[in-house]
Amino acid sequence: MDHIYNGMPARELGTEGWHKPWSGGNGGNCVEAMKLADGRVAVRQSADPEGPALIYTSNEIAAFILGAKSGQADFLLT
Repeated sequence: MDHIYNGMPARELGTEGWHKPWSGGNGGNCVEAMKLADGRVAVRQSADPEGPALIYTSNEIAAFILGAKSGQADFLLT
């Protein structure tokens, strides 16, 4: 992959390696994530796999996950 950037079309990252770590009985409203070769993480909306991919560093993903686990993202649910 020549140039991976935030907002790039997710299809340019390929179809293999995407996972739905946050799925369940939510009617198909899933987020998919892919770990990139350089350690960054791409995130896309499963309902729009051709849409944009948001690219995060491993530190950004870690901060988000740890914050969500500790309740710091609960405001997003209310």
